[in-house]
This record gives sequence, structure tokens and C-alpha cells, in this order.
Amino acid sequence: MQLRMSYTSPYARKCRMVAIETGLDDRIEMVATQPWAADTDLPRDNPLCKVPALLTRDAGTLYDSPVICAYLDSLHGGTPLIPAEGPERWRHLRLEALADGIIDAAVAIRVETAMRPEDKRWPHWAERQHKAVARGLDALESEAGDWGDTFLMGQIAALAALGYVDFRGILDWRADRPALAAWHQKAAERPSAIATEPKE
Repeated sequence: MQLRMSYTSPYARKCRMVAIETGLDDRIEMVATQPWAADTDLPRDNPLCKVPALLTRDAGTLYDSPVICAYLDSLHGGTPLIPAEGPERWRHLRLEALADGIIDAAVAIRVETAMRPEDKRWPHWAERQHKAVARGLDALESEAGDWGDTFLMGQIAALAALGYVDFRGILDWRADRPALAAWHQKAAERPSAIATEPKE
């Protein structure tokens, strides 16, 4: 398998953490890809020109990160990262969606404030995204105290979201969210978290 990815992409980081947590990382070739490059061939594998995209032998090319993570979770014999059924399944899928939404808003802020020409920026849009990030983190705070040592799909996505918020300096979130901060401090020590820390 090949994973087309970027070392700064929080969506790709989710997939990379899943690969490590499931012991599949030695079966996946990481292919660094710059989706913003004018000459990128990424649309060949993902018509949306986004990372990550996973090239497989049996399932073709998969995108985006929730689909890739679910596929990888189907390939190992350990504890599923996405519970198979019942309330826990929907809890983790909802938590992943919340974390992905935080990432979506943080990426939108990044594009608006760092990539769009200054005279084309829309401050109201960036403010709206900042509020979405803050509300999303508040929602994570309300749940993080119950996570304990659980590190399944929901927590993987949450860690990727928090890592990107920190990496891009989107929000100083720890002081007002002590339970989430305490959880993050411990979760960030996992080998999968350390190995996938975002870098330029």
C-alpha cells in the first residue's frame, strides 16, 4: 500500500497514527505529496486533489481520512479502533466527525490568513472559523475527563486536531480546558503521536 500524504496534514496524521496503532505501518509506503503544487499529479489518485489518499491492491484508491482509517482498521486482528456495533461505535464516529470539523475550521483559518492575498481576506470568515474551533474544543473538554487510557478512533482524531491547532498557532486552548489539556499531555507521549508530529 501507498499513502499519499503531507507531514503537515492532520488528516494524513490520523491515518499514520492508525497505521502505527494497528501495526500496519511497515506495510504502507509513505509518499510525501504537495497538493498545492501547480504540477502535482495527485488528481490522478484523488480527483479532489487532497491528501491523504491510500493506494491499495484490493480496494483501489481510497480517500478521505475516515474511509482510509476504517479500511486500515479492517486489516488487523487486534482490538478495533472503531467499535463494531452499539453506542460505542456511534460515540467514536461522532467524536471523529467533531475532531475533523475542528480540523476543517483550522485549515480554513490557515488558508484565509496565510495563503490568501491580504486584500482578498474576509475577517468575518476567519472569525467564524475561530469560533467553530473554540466550540469544538469546548465539546472535547466536556468529554475528555471520561476517556482515561482509551485511545480509539475518536481519541486519535482528537489528538490530530489538537496537534494541528498547536502547530498552526490557531488558539491558546489549554488554560480554559484543563481536562482536555491533561489528556493531551499524556496522549501526546504515545509512540504513534511522537512519530507523526507535524513538521514543515
